[in-house]
Amino acid sequence: MNSQETRKFRLPLRQYLAEKSIRGLLFGSGVLSIFVTISIVVILVVESVKFFGYEDVTLLKFLTDTQWTPLFADKHFGIMPLLVGTLMVAFIALLVALPLGLLSAIYLSEYAKPRIRSVLKPLLEILAGIPTVVYGYFALVTVTPFLKQIVPGLGVFNALSAGLVMGIMILPMVSSLSEDAIRVVPDSLRRASVALGATKFETTTRVVVPASLSGVVSAFILAASRAIGETMIVAIAAGMNPTLTFSPLRSIETMTAYIVQVSLGDTPVGTLEYQSIFAVGMALFVMTLFFNIISHFVVKRYREVYQ
Repeated sequence: MNSQETRKFRLPLRQYLAEKSIRGLLFGSGVLSIFVTISIVVILVVESVKFFGYEDVTLLKFLTDTQWTPLFADKHFGIMPLLVGTLMVAFIALLVALPLGLLSAIYLSEYAKPRIRSVLKPLLEILAGIPTVVYGYFALVTVTPFLKQIVPGLGVFNALSAGLVMGIMILPMVSSLSEDAIRVVPDSLRRASVALGATKFETTTRVVVPASLSGVVSAFILAASRAIGETMIVAIAAGMNPTLTFSPLRSIETMTAYIVQVSLGDTPVGTLEYQSIFAVGMALFVMTLFFNIISHFVVKRYREVYQ
């Protein structure tokens, strides 16, 4: 067998080994991701069970008590103040991000010229690259003083400014994901709508957006999950006052901010106060998991399949 024939046999073997190596690498990466996820869940469950194993802590009090003072002498373990604070900030953020993000996505996808889109889209996505701690200080030193001139009685730390800035932070996520969903709608639907006499606006609002509804709703839900899990903005701008209130003008504390507060190092490891962060983390995990499941259901149930 000459060298040319040997080279012909060696090449498929190298390709085979390369394919096997890549397949093994991808499989290992997938297994590692699953292992890390399972490990996080196991740790949260185990530590939460320890927390609820204390005599003064019950699941009923944890879910219904209106006071959260595990770091005080008079200890109460009702997560309701943290839950209300988290949802209130997330709701304000979504009021800002959802309409602006959807309108931005519609403009970039349906109305903007390619040259304008090539400039506006990167500028919009720059917001996603700004560190959240910068957003937090922006809310504290810029947005809050501005709002205090308009809204009387606004505290230095408040849910309103934190929610508004958080909405700006998640705006690129809503816009980018919604635009991707809108752009994959086939042009045949647009042409058919125009052929039937519809205007550009009617085609966009009555044909294109409804056809991309599954992707748009999924973007909304993922943005809500991101807002619920945000830490630094609420820790800096919203304060750390675990008081049950529905007023966005007052200082509140979110679940993530409490985890940051306890994790600063002042609380001894293994104590009841330390174990409480795992119970809060478990509640936060369940909330985000719930939103992700809804997102998956919406995409699966209402996805439009185009051939």
